[in-house]
Amino acid sequence: MAFIDTIKAKAKSDKKTIILPESMDRRTFEAAAQILAEDFANLIIIGTPEEVAENSKGLDISGATIIDPHTYEKTQEYIDLFVELRKAKGMTPEKARETIFNDYCYYGCLMIKAGHADGLVSGACHSTANTLRPCLQIVKTKPGTKLVSAFFLMVVPDCEMGEEGTFVFSDCGLNQNPTSEELAAIAGSSAESFRLLVGKEPKVAMLSHSTKGSAKHADVDKVVEATKLAKEAYPDLKLDGEMQLDAAIVPSVGASKAPGSDVAGQANVLIFPDLDAGNIGYKLVQRLAKAEAYGPMTQGIAAPVNDLSRGCSASDIVGVVAITAVQAQAQ
Repeated sequence: MAFIDTIKAKAKSDKKTIILPESMDRRTFEAAAQILAEDFANLIIIGTPEEVAENSKGLDISGATIIDPHTYEKTQEYIDLFVELRKAKGMTPEKARETIFNDYCYYGCLMIKAGHADGLVSGACHSTANTLRPCLQIVKTKPGTKLVSAFFLMVVPDCEMGEEGTFVFSDCGLNQNPTSEELAAIAGSSAESFRLLVGKEPKVAMLSHSTKGSAKHADVDKVVEATKLAKEAYPDLKLDGEMQLDAAIVPSVGASKAPGSDVAGQANVLIFPDLDAGNIGYKLVQRLAKAEAYGPMTQGIAAPVNDLSRGCSASDIVGVVAITAVQAQAQ
């Protein structure tokens, strides 16, 4: 069974309600039709009748709940909630109403906060910032979370490395230049995400252009310190670094460059030193290896709110909704 089919089966075992706020995009409805046909999640689509009618022509979305913010009976409840949550920042009823009518992601996050849905997927036609800002303001972080971060679930075809070609890449979507402390927190969250979604033991490599002191630079020092902090914070986790990519995933190279490591050559969770490396890395693997790339998925939010690449396909949305539903099961 393909990896994403396994995720869909998990989602179907305890169906959650996922919001799709981008009713202005045809891909939303193409994905919704497939999700409803496969019946692994309940869907709420936010939009006006005109938006829905225009973009869903010829598609069967009859199983979705369509909510028009302008007429829905709970809209005033969401406005009041928004004002209460953001009153210290100067939020007024007028501003709240204007915000949620102009940006459905805010409306969806308020639905989640009110307990009326379990997760949200956006980003097909919005930036990462526009997807994550509402959830950080409204849904907030999970208790005990040190840092909200973003990962990609990568599934590489015909690949024996990682977990039969499946990896978590972090952080590829949110934190620009994480400190050592932040890298350690990202490592812990990413290992947890891998265990939840893949169901296997995470083996975490803290990536660098250096392996075990082969290069000297402040950037290397950051990863060395992050590795030390992560090992202290997560003593039961298989984690090692600093490590070059080939030493992390190629067994022969790992044995040569990092002998004795319980991660080298077999890593399935790759922690990149900064956002440039992570973003470039996942796109290289996606485009050149023709990998499935699901994300950026968030970790550390009180409820799953996940982003999409603006270049995503409808099938990408389907996959991210399935993963979001499984994340919601674990909340």
